[in-house]
Amino acid sequence: MANPLDTDAGSELFSSYEAELKLVQADLQQKLDEVPNLSGEPRKAAIGQAERALEEASELLDQMRLEKQNIPSSARTKVNQRFRNYESDIDSSKRKLKSLSDDRSALFGSRYSDNPNDVQLEQRQQLLSGTERLDRSSQRLRASQALANDTEAIGASTLADLARQRETIEHTGIVLHESEGYVDRSVKTLRGMARRMATNRIITIAIITVLVLLIIAVIVSKFR
Repeated sequence: MANPLDTDAGSELFSSYEAELKLVQADLQQKLDEVPNLSGEPRKAAIGQAERALEEASELLDQMRLEKQNIPSSARTKVNQRFRNYESDIDSSKRKLKSLSDDRSALFGSRYSDNPNDVQLEQRQQLLSGTERLDRSSQRLRASQALANDTEAIGASTLADLARQRETIEHTGIVLHESEGYVDRSVKTLRGMARRMATNRIITIAIITVLVLLIIAVIVSKFR
């Protein structure tokens, strides 16, 4: 069997397919181990079940082949090695199942013949197998759709958060602009006060100068 499941290297969907493949492989191996001990109808039924399990395993491998392309390159080497191990296991199972299916005398027992009834039975089994594959594919499609819906919901939530953050930034910009206006008005007010203080100082100095001159004039007039 392939290496154990390593959830640290691979996407969640790839890991899900991998876990499902392990279950299918275990069921397939059990069927292949049972076939050599059977004959006739039980053997045909076991081979049919093994074929369906093998087809499901192949479909899962195809899904994993697509999904592993989404895995970061830093973890893809380990995933590729596990994937090759799974492919080798499935190929070995195919060869073993083909060998068991080619033994038609064991497959049909004492009633072995090439009559049309055997062909019809095989056709019915293939039809049932196709129906089961379709059901499994539909289930996987629904699972993928659910995952896509979840991803879309997360994306919508993220966009809503970004929109709220944008509004906050815009509001902060407006407040900052208003604050700059207040600062400009405060600076103008302080400049006006400074000018008035300078004017008052000049007026005060002028008044003092006039008073001093008047006092001097009075003193001079008394000594004349």
